[in-house]
Amino acid sequence: MNTILNISAYQFVPLPDAAALQPMLLARALELQLKGTILLAEEGINLFLAGPGEAVHAFVAQLHTDPRFADIAPKESWSEHPPFKKMLVKVKREIIRMDHPTIRPAQGRAPAVSAATVRRWLDTGVDDDGRPVVTLDTRNDFEVDEGTFDGAIDWRITKFTEFPQALRDHQADLQGKTVVSFCTGGIRCEKAAILMREAGLEHVYQLEGGILKYFEETDGAHYSGGCFVFDERRAVGTDLSAVEKT
Repeated sequence: MNTILNISAYQFVPLPDAAALQPMLLARALELQLKGTILLAEEGINLFLAGPGEAVHAFVAQLHTDPRFADIAPKESWSEHPPFKKMLVKVKREIIRMDHPTIRPAQGRAPAVSAATVRRWLDTGVDDDGRPVVTLDTRNDFEVDEGTFDGAIDWRITKFTEFPQALRDHQADLQGKTVVSFCTGGIRCEKAAILMREAGLEHVYQLEGGILKYFEETDGAHYSGGCFVFDERRAVGTDLSAVEKT
């Protein structure tokens, strides 16, 4: 029976007090007997938590009392056991490392497109203006190998810090197209979409909530395989249940 709620969420928001937040959030999570990882940086928060549904929701409710985290909307899935062994809260330079300091999502997000809209665009291959639509996988190569959107562009990067150079190498291929950048939960494709906009690509969107939100809000059409997740489940399918290991 699946009684463990797994959530992932992030928020790009200035956190000059990230170091002070670390012990507070760790104490709250331990009090609720949660397991997972929370990353804090000056640019925001990124979290992956698991535990009984009531405890997880209580932690999120506490987060929402801080106005900076009021808009956090976690992606949810259920499992039989917690996919994490311990509870960690770490302070990092970036909550997702890109090594591109001018990219500051808290100063303005890239335009986002909903899962339902992406599914509709992929049905026809064009956006609402008739422009060809391509999906761009911003994840690492081993994640892509687990599953991705049919026909997605894959630059075979091995770490996210390689994305800016990959964009410089392939930018001409994206001209004149509507580009939907996507990733697991939205954090990498948000930074990627901002970078592409700054590079001069006009019609770039991020998939709101990433692959996990696409699975949650659609039937998973146009996606083949599972979605790699960084926990003991390894991957989840379009129904957000763990993919059986082979």
